[in-house]
This record gives sequence, structure tokens and C-alpha cells, in this order.
Amino acid sequence: MKIILLSPVFLFSVLAACGWGEKEKSRPNFLIIMSDNQSWNHLGAYGDPVVRTPHIDEVAQSGVRFTHAFCSSPSCTPARAALLTGQEIYRLGEGANLWGTLPLEFKTYPDLLEEAGYRVGYEGKGWGPGNVEASGRKRNPGGDFYKSFASFLAGNKTEGKKPWTYWFSSKHPHRPYQVGSGTRAGIDSSAIRVPSYLPDVAATKGDIGDYYAAIQYFDQETGRLLEELKKSGEFENTVIIICSDNGWQMPRGLANLYDFGTRVPLIISWAGLVRSGRTVEDIISLNDVAPTLLELAGVPVPVSYTARSLVPLLSAPQSGRLDKTRNFTVMARERHAFVRQHGLGYPGRAIRTHDFLFIRNMEPDRWPAGDPPLFGDVDAHMLHYAAPTKLYMLEHRDDPKVAPLFHMAFDKRPAEELYDLRNDPDQTVNLAQDSRYRKTKNSLNRQLTAYLKKTNDPRMTGEDLIWDKATYYEPRDFTPRPSEQARKALHLKEVYDYRK
Repeated sequence: MKIILLSPVFLFSVLAACGWGEKEKSRPNFLIIMSDNQSWNHLGAYGDPVVRTPHIDEVAQSGVRFTHAFCSSPSCTPARAALLTGQEIYRLGEGANLWGTLPLEFKTYPDLLEEAGYRVGYEGKGWGPGNVEASGRKRNPGGDFYKSFASFLAGNKTEGKKPWTYWFSSKHPHRPYQVGSGTRAGIDSSAIRVPSYLPDVAATKGDIGDYYAAIQYFDQETGRLLEELKKSGEFENTVIIICSDNGWQMPRGLANLYDFGTRVPLIISWAGLVRSGRTVEDIISLNDVAPTLLELAGVPVPVSYTARSLVPLLSAPQSGRLDKTRNFTVMARERHAFVRQHGLGYPGRAIRTHDFLFIRNMEPDRWPAGDPPLFGDVDAHMLHYAAPTKLYMLEHRDDPKVAPLFHMAFDKRPAEELYDLRNDPDQTVNLAQDSRYRKTKNSLNRQLTAYLKKTNDPRMTGEDLIWDKATYYEPRDFTPRPSEQARKALHLKEVYDYRK
């Protein structure tokens, strides 16, 4: 993969030539604002008519909104590792697993920016969940921890004026949600559109309403961050990035290679430099953030990166599809939570174009949602806290209206899945065995294989596969204990043991 490195002087001359205007020649700051488990379409700026996100919508109006942004994996730890390192999860060793570790050999963009003179900080979740020390690192891969953005900005006074990068990693809208919080926040649950892969019942609408309330809290967090940034006098020279790590915590969402686990919001704004109010439809990856920041900072992009800088898309004056080569992305998953006997994962690879999603399930004899009866890859993974939609589907699995949805979310899946997104945006009709789509499937299958080989996926190159055997650093998950409510509703045991 060709990497073109631009010198800082040449880069800023290009930006000026693109009409971005004369600007201070100092390197920009970077403020990354990330939600936790939020799908792309649940923001006002993305057309959701119910959730209210005025602060995020304002940033979208002043910058670029990407409509087809995808994470590298539908799982927190690997998705964040891929964003930090600019490459696919299967290239990161144990970094491909939830509750794993990110080996020291993989330098993150905060490391590289710090070496180039940047101050580096993060707040909240950062990289994780996982074990930092097991890798030999002295700190979270996201940088130095701060309790608040204000305290980080105050450091500019004591450490001298340096460019900086700060990652605000919210804990919202990760479960558990407060049941009823949506109603208390004034959300009209009757106006909520329930996707066709979930039961359209009051329990689901209430659950989505509570999720919306958590998103609205994330929007309030965003507003406070922007206020602090403006007070600091650094707003004009700060690139603002708003995104999520992966999709929402619903059946067929988190831990799944469908859009609802992988497609995320991505908004980038740089006051006075990025043309405002633009929408880019190119297919891009969150991994592209790392080379983008490095290029804007004038730092060489490592040749190990499989991601590409977004600078050409940011500097373009128009909206729509801009780069014909950005017409697909590849996603992967290995072990999410410890939810199968002996700690087995559910490996998969997928390729997403504008029109199709093709998924390759590499161990179709395993349970994709985790072993029954807990189905722990669908949160709450131990049924230890409220998850009204999941609980409703498990309780009503024999209801004729719910049964097809239950089977899609929890049952075993075939080795191949193909969805025609033009006619089936909710990805409910698998066309992998439909003769009318044989040519399309075979083409996508070849394209996926070629990319995996080119980027050295161990599942393609014959290397040792470590992910099922790698250490899982949260022993509580080995013996899940469902809540009393779940035990009574589903007639569950008090404790399960996945180590045997």
C-alpha cells in the first residue's frame, strides 16, 4: 500500500490553496470526543427525529459529516486499538480481543504525536477494557490520564504552549441505562422507530428511549467540552472529531458485523478551515483517524498503517462521493466477551460496499451470540443488569411474531451471509444461497480474501491463531451470575461456569 508523506510546509500550502484561508502556521490541536456503543443514525445531525443533540449537531453544521464511517471491529477494545494504531485488528495480536492487551510493539498515534512535541491526554474509558500492564506499557495507550479537560488545558500554563491532543472517551451510552430515564428526559417513546430486526413493543421502545437519554447526556458532555475549549482561546486552532467506538448494545448490534454493530457517526470540524455543512458519502474507517491526525501535525505516517488519511476529503469543497477508491471497508471480530465454554470466540470477517454486506463466519458451529441460555455476546452479557429488549425476546421466543427475530439474533448462522442494502437496509434477508446473487457473492468473497491476504490476516496466512487461547483479563466473567429478575423470568441457574 502506497503511503505519501507530506511535509508540514507543503501540507499547509496545499490547505491554503484549497481555500482554507490564511491561518496561524502552528500545528493544530486535536480534540476527539467519543461515545461508547452508539450507532451512526442516532443523532439529530444524522436525521433521528426523536433524540435531541444540539451541541453535536452544531459541530456537524460547522464541519464534515461522514455518512458511511465504520469501526474496524464491533467490540470496544479492538475497535479502539485499531483507531489508535491505524491498522486492522487481526494485525494487533492480543489487541484483537475484548479484555485483552495491546502489545508494546504497536505504537499509537498519541505516542507518535508526543514524540513530535505534543501534549497527550485522555479522560474516561480510553483504550479498553483490558490490561495495560500486561503489555509492558506504563500508561493507557490513549495517553496520560486526566480527570477533566479543564485540568488538561490548565497544564498549558505550566508546561509551556505546546500543541496537544485530548481524547474524551465518554461512558455513555453504554449500558446499563436507567430504566425509565428516557421518559424522565421527555423522550416520546411512541415516536421511536423500532428497526425491523427488533420487536416493535413497549419494552423495546422504552429501552431505546433510555438509550436516547444517555446519548443526550453525551451531547451535554460535548457542550461542556466545547465551552472549555472556547474559554481557553484554542478553539480556532483545534480539530474537533466526534465519533463512537462501535454500534449500539441491542440484539444484532454490538459484537455483530452487521451495520448495527459497526457503522458509527463521524463528524470532523476545524473552525475557519474545513468548509462547513458538508456531507461525505465515501466509505471510510475509524482507523483513518490516526493517519489524518499525523498528517495534519506533519508527522510521518508509519508504513505499517493500513488506514489512509482523510485530509483530501476534509479539504475538498464539495459533498457526496469524492474518492472512487473509497468504495469498501473490511471489518473483523475475534473474541468479544468470555461467553462460550473454554473461552472460545466467534471469528468473522466482513466486507461492506455501498450496496452490499458480505460476512464470512469462520466457526459457524459456535453460537454467535454466546452459549445459551445467557447468549452473553448480547449485552447484558451475564444478564446481570437490565436489558429489557433482550429479556423480552428471550421470554417471548416462542411467540410467532418474535420467533423469527429471536432466531436472527441468537441462533447459529451459516458460514456465509450476503445482504442487498438497497432493498434490505436492516439486513434481515440472507441472500448468500440465492442464485441470482451468486456472481455478486463470489466477487465480494474474492475481494475480501485478497484484502485479508494483502494485510496479513493470520487466518489467511496460516500463522498460529492465538485469540481463543489469549488471556481474558476480567475473571468475573468466567462465572456469570444472572440477576434475580432474569433468573425468575427465564428459570436460570444462580451461576454458570464457562471455564469447564
